[in-house]
Amino acid sequence: MGRLKGVPSIISPDLLYTLAKMGHGDEIVLADGNFPTSSVCRFGPTEIRADGLGIPELLEAILKFFPLDTYVNFPAAVMDLVKEDKEKGLQTPIWDKYFESLINAGCLKFLEKVERFAFYERAKKSFAVVATGETALYGNLILIKGVIPAGENGE
Repeated sequence: MGRLKGVPSIISPDLLYTLAKMGHGDEIVLADGNFPTSSVCRFGPTEIRADGLGIPELLEAILKFFPLDTYVNFPAAVMDLVKEDKEKGLQTPIWDKYFESLINAGCLKFLEKVERFAFYERAKKSFAVVATGETALYGNLILIKGVIPAGENGE
């Protein structure tokens, strides 16, 4: 496989192609290892395999060249904890990693928390779902693509 200048090696050709095809407002799901990616993608979004990769590392690489939507309240969303996990006080430290990556990319907005089954429905309407090897509970993440203003790409 060839390499491109400026593209992190963690980004596969399939993922790079998908990110390039997405338009403003399109959503991509970075799915953890427990997410039903193949079922969700059966009649909808493109399934991309990134087995063995963690979402925080993949997110860092994607955000190097993927603009987030600045016209929405939440350009990134996570699956909210179910009632039982909230009652147990389950912690989600991976969300802190996501938030830090978003801040480093210039996004100063919070992560939207989406109810579990609403998250699945939203994923079915996404542009693509990336199946990762992420093992953290509640590691699923949706990103909404923004725009690149004229002149920002050296044009």
